[in-house]
Amino acid sequence: MTDWQPSASFDAIRLRARLNALVREFFAARNVLEVETPVLSRGGNTEPNIASFSLEFSGRTDGAPRTRWLRTSPEYPLKRLVAAGLGDCYELGRVFRDGEAGGRHNPEFTMLEWYRVGWDHLRLADETAELINAALALLGRSATLRVARYRDLYRDSLGIDPFVANEGELRAALGDVAIDPAGLTRDDWLDLLMTHRLQPAFAHDELLAIIDWPASQCALARLRDDGYGFPVAERFELYLGPVELANGYHELTDAAEQRARFVRDLERRRERGSVEPPLDEAFLAALDAGFPQCSGVALGMDRLLMAMLGSGRIADVLAFEFARS
Repeated sequence: MTDWQPSASFDAIRLRARLNALVREFFAARNVLEVETPVLSRGGNTEPNIASFSLEFSGRTDGAPRTRWLRTSPEYPLKRLVAAGLGDCYELGRVFRDGEAGGRHNPEFTMLEWYRVGWDHLRLADETAELINAALALLGRSATLRVARYRDLYRDSLGIDPFVANEGELRAALGDVAIDPAGLTRDDWLDLLMTHRLQPAFAHDELLAIIDWPASQCALARLRDDGYGFPVAERFELYLGPVELANGYHELTDAAEQRARFVRDLERRRERGSVEPPLDEAFLAALDAGFPQCSGVALGMDRLLMAMLGSGRIADVLAFEFARS
């Protein structure tokens, strides 16, 4: 048996340790508090394209459900802390997603997530770029930040308007990329254009923050009118070259609207025959109690390490990849 050996080099393992230390120094200097939140939850992630692990607890529950869900991110408990008045905080820890194993994915991986009270998503995108540049500096590298609107990116690069193009036009814009269309929605085609046509052309020495996403892709972000009659999500995704590193939101504070979005997610899951996890009622109660204006972002640490080292394999930055775990 030879797969007892680590999948990452010792240099990569040491770089991860340096990166973790840098993250903590970065936030300590900015008075952002490190916290730890539960890995197991009574509520699950309703997002239709994310699958969660669940398990059954065998001990005493005092009437609480035995089924618990491994977190796909620390978002909900972090927001509960913000709602309770803790202020700016972050967590650096492991998260879990079922069905995601391969060259660029591992079922368990490391996520950095933080929240800034009183900030909008644009200010947070700047801070995220600062952190990534601090990480790149560990290897003597840097990258310039460019901000682009989602709609402009599709129009300038593909010649289509993503807000008005029909599904046929979106499918045609994929060119010779062969995709089975069964069960795909309009947003799925937009995502495929991003991953197959746009991302590969992103400049390798540039940080690109894409803002003003379609309202249908708002998840937990607030909406506003873009000035041209289209509602857009106050959200950013940050890329280093073709690698997506971070996803941030100007956070939704309306508990009723958030519940409605979760219910729509569950309806899509039902249509697909997917598992329907219970809503995180504690998180919704926190929103209802009064959630402050803030922005939050999740950054994939493994993706960042891959981008820093120029690797296309997540195994290269994990001490033991899934096949060796």
